[in-house]
Amino acid sequence: MGNATRTLHGVLLSVCSLFPLFAAAQDLPGVQLETVSSEDIVQEVTLNGTVNALRVSGMSAAVAGLLDEVRVETGDRVSRGDVLVALDDEMVTWELAAARAEAEEARSRLEEARRRLREARSVGAGRNIAATEVSARESAVAANEATLARLEAARQQVEVMAGRHRVTAPFDGVVSERFRDLGEWVTPGDQLLTLVDTENLRLDFQVPQAFFKRIDDNSRLLVQNDEELSQAAIDVLVPINDPRSRTFLLRAIKPDTLKLLPGMAVQAVLRVTTGERGLTVSRDAINRYPEGRTTVWIAEPADEETWTVQEKRVRLGTGFEGRVEIISGLETGQRVVVRGNESLSEGISVRIAERESR
Repeated sequence: MGNATRTLHGVLLSVCSLFPLFAAAQDLPGVQLETVSSEDIVQEVTLNGTVNALRVSGMSAAVAGLLDEVRVETGDRVSRGDVLVALDDEMVTWELAAARAEAEEARSRLEEARRRLREARSVGAGRNIAATEVSARESAVAANEATLARLEAARQQVEVMAGRHRVTAPFDGVVSERFRDLGEWVTPGDQLLTLVDTENLRLDFQVPQAFFKRIDDNSRLLVQNDEELSQAAIDVLVPINDPRSRTFLLRAIKPDTLKLLPGMAVQAVLRVTTGERGLTVSRDAINRYPEGRTTVWIAEPADEETWTVQEKRVRLGTGFEGRVEIISGLETGQRVVVRGNESLSEGISVRIAERESR
C-alpha cells in the first residue's frame, strides 16, 4: 500500500511539473505556417474594357412613306416580331386588293379553259370535234396558266411591298434611340430607331500584344464584380494588332452573375501561365518596408510545442492569385509565417495557433 501511494505521488508530481511548460507555451505568440512550395508561375495583367451588345440594329424602312404609327418609345423592351413603326399603307392596300382580284379572275378563266379542254378530249370523237379544236383549247389553257402565274407574281410582289410598310423587331431587345415621329416622311435607309440586344453581351478588352501567343485554354479572365472576381469565358481573340496602342482585342462572354449594361466600363484581371515553375508563398507572408526591403519570417522547430522564428530577406517576382514568386532567399520545404507575423522579433519562440494554410 505504501509503494502504491509513493508511485501515485510521483505521477502527480510529474504531471504538475508539466503545467508550467504548457502554460508557458500558451503564453507564446500564436502563428500560422505555410510550407514553401514550387508551382507553375502565372502572370497577371489588369485590363480595362467595355460592355458591348452582340447585336445592335439601326432600324429603317424599306420603302418610302408617311409615318402613320410609332408604337415604341426610347427604353421600351420589345420581342422579336413586334411591330415598331408603320407607314401609311392606304395606297398599297388598294393595289393589293386589285392584284388579288385580277389573280382571282385569271384563276376563273383558267378553270373554264381547263373544263372546255376536258370536254373536247372526252367527247370529241363522238361529236366529230376536230383535232385542231382540241389543240386550240390546249393552247388556251397554257395561255391562261401563264397569265395566272404572272398575276400571282404581281400579287405576291404587292404583298411584299405592303409588308414593308411595317418595321418589326428582328430580335428581343431594348429601343435605345428613336429618331423619327408621327407624320414625318421617310425614305428607304432613313434610320428610325436603334434596337439593342441587352441579353447577349460581350466584354471587350484591349490586351498588350506580348500576351497574344501566351493565351491558351489554361488562361483565366476574372472580371471585377464589386468586391469579388467572376470568371468570364474567353470567346474570341481578334488577331489584328492596333499599331497605335500595340494591343489586340479580347472578347469574353458576360458571366450571368454580373449585372451589366451595354456601354458600361468594366475591369478584369487576365492570368496566363509563363511556362516556368518557381517557389511561391502566400502574399500574407511578405513583410514590406518603406525603404523597399522585403522579408519573410522563417520558423524552425525548437521542441514539440514551440518554434523559433528568424527574419529572412527575399527577392520577389510576379504576384498572382494571392501568391508571390520568390526569386531568391528561400528553399523548398522551409516553413514561413503567414498569420501572426505583425509583431515578431528575431529569435523569439512562437506556438502554432492554426493549421498550415497549404
